[in-house]
Amino acid sequence: MQRSPYLWGIAAALTLGCIAGLSAGAAENNVIRPGEPWPDNHGVHINAHGGGVLYHAGTYYWFGEHKTAGPSGNLANVGVGVYASTDLIHWRDEGIALPVSDDPGSDLTRGCILERPKVIFNAATGKFVMWFHLEPKGGGYRGARSGVAIADQPTGPFRFLASIRPNAGAWPRNAPPDQQRPLSPAESALVASLDLKGGPVPGFPVDLIFRRDFAGGQMARDMNLFVDDDGQAYQIYASEDNGTLQISRLSADYLRPAGDYARILPGGFNEAPALFKHGGKYWLITSGCTGWAPNPARLAVADSIWGPWTTLGNPWNGPGAQTATSYDSQSTFVLPIAGAPDAFIFMADRWRPDDAQDGRYVWVPVRFQLDGVPFLEWKQTWDPTAIHAPLPPINHSP
Repeated sequence: MQRSPYLWGIAAALTLGCIAGLSAGAAENNVIRPGEPWPDNHGVHINAHGGGVLYHAGTYYWFGEHKTAGPSGNLANVGVGVYASTDLIHWRDEGIALPVSDDPGSDLTRGCILERPKVIFNAATGKFVMWFHLEPKGGGYRGARSGVAIADQPTGPFRFLASIRPNAGAWPRNAPPDQQRPLSPAESALVASLDLKGGPVPGFPVDLIFRRDFAGGQMARDMNLFVDDDGQAYQIYASEDNGTLQISRLSADYLRPAGDYARILPGGFNEAPALFKHGGKYWLITSGCTGWAPNPARLAVADSIWGPWTTLGNPWNGPGAQTATSYDSQSTFVLPIAGAPDAFIFMADRWRPDDAQDGRYVWVPVRFQLDGVPFLEWKQTWDPTAIHAPLPPINHSP
């Protein structure tokens, strides 16, 4: 996020064997408690904010921003932490997967902004690849860059390769031909006259900013990664001063943009994208752009990853006061459960900007209506081994 920043439905025929080993049981110490302190194997609250989870060789690896105490903890003072688990409840601290640098000339120098790290495994190269939102030290959110790092093991150490603005010199695949041209002097003057701070502004130039950034690369803030069934990987990120999401195909080695991307929900001001696939459709959960303050989550769907995308409204089901703030949280990832194709966990963060390391995690299972539309429902505690049949449809108004 620019700091401007699903109980699941599984067919009744699915048996417990599909998720055997996910948890020892539903005993009191074997449940997830959304929003509560979550101790690791040392009894310390897990420090992996804005994170995502990789499943590899029978183990889940949770990567996230390692925060420090106080407001300065929102900067990258340590790096990216990693935790390991076989049951998604009990997590072992595996240390810092990607440390910040003490080299003041590095984009990853201590005191930069490093957010929303995600890791995917490339089966062809045997490498683990991490992407994240990176802002060079002292520049606020003007950099809007993507960082990439690589490792031989899921716990690292990861080696920082570069930071870039994606897709320099490439036009979006869904941009009309008449928009595939540099800005005119008048258009440049219009963009320069606006106070673009990462949130909705009057007169926002919906179709101008990606053209402004053609030569130097597209802005990339809040981001996520997604690997499709065919092994093709994609990066999705808030771009165009947060006005529009972009989704970008990665190269075969996952280390760079392939120069093939699309604009998603232009002018919608979405951030915190979390993308997953179910029932042959692509589902996207995002939030609005309201800085540290939480807001209603947003759900969108498409038959193709390239769109067109249709918005479906707030996926949370529950009291209005809670769903209006997404239970005081913001999306960060949707985790597919290994061995259970209809089971997903929605991951979100409760940001605490005044004491960053005290941020909490809101994990709830994804549920599905009979018509296949996902929704989220708060549970004070829940057992990941539970199986739930799809519920009757409920209205999701845009």
